[in-house]
Amino acid sequence: MIEYTSFTLPNGLKVVHHADLTCSTVAVNLLYRVGARDEDSRRTGMAHLFEHLMFGGSANVPDFDNAIEIAGGWNNAWTSNDYTNFYEVLPACNVETAFWVESDRMLALAFSDKALEVQKNVVCEEFKQTCLNKPYGDFGALLRELVFKKHPYRWQTIGLTMEHIKAVTQDEVRSFFYSHYAPNNAVLAVAGNISIGQVRELAEKWFGDIPAREIARTPGITEPEITEPRSLTVRRSVPQAMVAQAFPMEGYGSPLYEAADILSDILSVGKASRFYRNLIMADTVFTDADASILGSDDPGYFLLTGRLHSSDSASVKAAFDAFSSQTAHILDNGVSADELERAVNKFESNYLFSNTSCISKAQNLAMCAMRGEDINSILPRYRALSPEKISLAAQAIFNPRRACSLTYLPLEN
Repeated sequence: MIEYTSFTLPNGLKVVHHADLTCSTVAVNLLYRVGARDEDSRRTGMAHLFEHLMFGGSANVPDFDNAIEIAGGWNNAWTSNDYTNFYEVLPACNVETAFWVESDRMLALAFSDKALEVQKNVVCEEFKQTCLNKPYGDFGALLRELVFKKHPYRWQTIGLTMEHIKAVTQDEVRSFFYSHYAPNNAVLAVAGNISIGQVRELAEKWFGDIPAREIARTPGITEPEITEPRSLTVRRSVPQAMVAQAFPMEGYGSPLYEAADILSDILSVGKASRFYRNLIMADTVFTDADASILGSDDPGYFLLTGRLHSSDSASVKAAFDAFSSQTAHILDNGVSADELERAVNKFESNYLFSNTSCISKAQNLAMCAMRGEDINSILPRYRALSPEKISLAAQAIFNPRRACSLTYLPLEN
C-alpha cells in the first residue's frame, strides 16, 4: 500500500504527494499529457524535440541542468506517444530548487534561436544514431507503418524523418508550447522526505500564478480494422534474420488489458516461459524470442519477435509457423493456473521493486493521477486475473486475419 495525498490548484495543476521520511532526498516529477500523438503529421518528432528544448533555458533560468546540479541533484526526462515526463531528485533541504526551475519552464521557455538550432541538431544526430546507423534501427518505424494507417501511433516519438525537425520554426515552437505545456495539462508528483504542508506551500508559491491555457486536444482517431494479413520483408545490414508479428489489441484501461499484459509474460518472461522452453531450448530456429505489448492509451498491438539462426526462406517460414503454433495452443488449451500464478507473482515482484525508490513512486503516482486511477488498485487487478480471462484476451488478439508480419533479412552477398 502506497499512502498518498492529492489536491488540485485553481489553475488545474494536479499535485500528488507521498511522504517517505526514511530517505534524505525528494523526487519531483512533472508529467504532461502531450506526446507524439499530438503532432501534425508534417511535423513529427515535435514532442521529443521539446523534451530537449525544455533543458535549453527558460524565462528566468538560463541553464536548467546547472541549477539542479548546484543544488546537489540530478534530472532527466522521457517522451512517449502519449506523454512527456520530467523529473529531478535532490537533497530534501534543496527541494525548492526543483519547484523553481520546473515552474519557470512551464511558465515560458527562453525561445532562443540558438537553443532551437542546437537542439534540432542534437535530435537529428540522435535520429541518425538510433534509426539509420544501428542494426534494426528502423524496426519501430516499419512496424508502426505496417500496423497503423491513420492513427498518429504510426510514427515513433523521434519522428518519421529528420526533415520534419529541420524545418521547425520558432513560431511553431511557441504554438506547440503554449498549446500543451500548461498546469491544466500536467500532474506534479512529489515523493520523499517532505511533508504535505511543504508540498502545498511550494506548489502554490511556484505554480499557483501560472495561468491555465487552452489545450490543443488531438481529435480521437479510430484506426480502421485490419481484415486481412499484412506483411513486409526488407533487407538491411543486420547480423541475422529477424521476424516480428503484431496483432492489434485494446489500449490501457480496457477490460482485457491486464490479461494481455500477463499473457505476454507467460509467453516470454523467464526460463519457465513458453517461448524459452518451446522456441529456444527445444527448437533450432530461434536464437531468442520475445512477446510484449505496446502499452499505449489508445488501441495498440501485441508483438511477437524472434531472431533466427538462419536467414533462408525455410527458416523464416518455420519461425512464423512456430509463432502460430504457440498462439494456437493457447487458443485451444488456454493457460494453466500454475503458470498464471507464476507470471503474476513475477509481475508483482517487479512492480513492488519498481516502487522502492522515491523517483519510481513519484513517476508511478503521476501516471496514475493522470489516468484517474488509484495506484493501489493495480496489483489487485492483476491478482484477480483468471485462466479464463487470459483465454478471452488471447481470443480477442490472436486472429490470423489481423496479423502484421515483418521480416528482416541480411543483405545478400
